[in-house]
Amino acid sequence: MKSLLTATTLALLCVWTAPAGAADDALLQRMTLCKDSWLDWKNDEPRLTRFVSDVESRFTRGTSGAGFTPKAPTKAFGLPVEQLFPQTVGMGLGFSVIVNADFAQARRSLEGQLGRTMTCQNSEEGRGCELKIGEKKTVVLMSDGDGKSKQTLLGCYYYYEK
Repeated sequence: MKSLLTATTLALLCVWTAPAGAADDALLQRMTLCKDSWLDWKNDEPRLTRFVSDVESRFTRGTSGAGFTPKAPTKAFGLPVEQLFPQTVGMGLGFSVIVNADFAQARRSLEGQLGRTMTCQNSEEGRGCELKIGEKKTVVLMSDGDGKSKQTLLGCYYYYEK
């Protein structure tokens, strides 16, 4: 009986002190779901400065200059974040992340957070879904055309560049 109590206590201590997995990043999720938007903050200098500082402290700018990679494991929607693009969504202006997940997995996670189904279509260029949230706020999901990609872009676009 005493050894069972000791084993149970040790097991509980190990579980309690074990490092937790990376939790979902609330800011990335809010930006991706169009709940927060740097477009809305353009006249709120302190908030925009905090956002830029947060991104620069937790991400490293890529060699191409446009994307950022996480300095530590980062998750959004339960999926590992590979890259962050704080000002672009494909050819549009907005905010996006690339996650290490296939299209179907990313879609389930994103729609689960939205609580709504996105409108999707396939083309030669790829697969994509979108859901208009408001004026200049559309949640998007995109992957390449072969359907075998293990990376998917999730984001909020404000408008397309012409």
